[in-house]
Amino acid sequence: MKLAILSRSLRAYSTQRLRTAALDRGHQVKVLDTLRFGIDLSGPEPDLHFRGRPLSSYDAVLPRVGASVTYFGTAVVRQFEQMDVYTPNTANGIMNSRDKLRASQILSRHGIPMPATVLVRNRSEIPHAIEMVGGAPVVLKLLEGTQGIGVILAPEAKVAEAIVETLHGTNHQVLMQSFVKESKGTDIRALVVGDRVVAAMRRRAAGEEFRSNVHRGGSVEAVDLDPEYAEIAVRSAHIMGLRVAGVDMLEGRDGPLVMEVNSSPGLQGIETATKLDVAGAIVDYIADQAGFPDIDVRQRLAVSTGYGVAEIAVLAGSELIGHSIGDSGLLEKDVQVLTLHRGTRVVPNPGPSKVLEEGDRLLCFGRHEGMRSLIPARSRRHKRVRRLPKKPIHDVVEA
Repeated sequence: MKLAILSRSLRAYSTQRLRTAALDRGHQVKVLDTLRFGIDLSGPEPDLHFRGRPLSSYDAVLPRVGASVTYFGTAVVRQFEQMDVYTPNTANGIMNSRDKLRASQILSRHGIPMPATVLVRNRSEIPHAIEMVGGAPVVLKLLEGTQGIGVILAPEAKVAEAIVETLHGTNHQVLMQSFVKESKGTDIRALVVGDRVVAAMRRRAAGEEFRSNVHRGGSVEAVDLDPEYAEIAVRSAHIMGLRVAGVDMLEGRDGPLVMEVNSSPGLQGIETATKLDVAGAIVDYIADQAGFPDIDVRQRLAVSTGYGVAEIAVLAGSELIGHSIGDSGLLEKDVQVLTLHRGTRVVPNPGPSKVLEEGDRLLCFGRHEGMRSLIPARSRRHKRVRRLPKKPIHDVVEA
């Protein structure tokens, strides 16, 4: 395998360990500075230049995109994807995880347990937001902070209000989260590679510090992860679009609470704590998957006129309930079921004998006309654009 590691820091522990692990396994590997790429869109096919010259071909790319270069870094990763080069972490996955609000929205949509979280912009809504997350103390987070930077514990409601107002005044977006007292200054970092957790550690905050990040002086110890925590970690990484990720979880009263999914997890702390070759596990996984580059399914399948991808929910009263896929009439409508989501389970390529139940969600590919009849009426849109009304703007009423 010829592997490219995107990193701005050749001497960083994680970069060095990944490079060494690849070389030890007989792979060709290059560490390429993310900002030295040129994205070439002038030719008949997507291409990349590096240091002013056309980039040679690679089988796989492992992005280690820092927060300060997220936009350009993900653009480079996206270009690799368009060139059919395998990457365990897609550009969309990196963007999803880098923005804390976007990550929380996506994880919440899929029922991942998290601390109660609220985003507010209006000053008058701050007291209500504090009540919504359970009252003070509350944790305040900048949307794009890393390594514990931009995370503040506000012990009282008035202090929280003052901090949020100050940060709003400097054009920062702030998430407000409940403070999980029972975690007692500790959290779990699970390192997900592919479909499993390859290593896990418990991080413990130093002294009175509530942030357990190693960069904040926290200590680490290996931990045997409970299956419930491992399942949540893998699901969270996959939902975000990542196959290599560090998933941070609090040990809540009722089980794991996901705090963050990191697309470029550091390896020094977890390898030191567990004595496991995590870098080697990452390289081995990439080598196994290098022949299956990630593709934008919607982009590829929507090329044919009149065809596309849609998610169909089997709601109460649906004519699909109780029928198998083969007897449901979907095939007659020229609709193929790609995956069936049932609760937290995903059934890929379900067979024609699979019986549909209320609450199922079907990811389908087929003719738009065939799928449109299966989508609830509230989702339909007017086919024709209406004429502009005589009074196009209503009187403004302050809320």
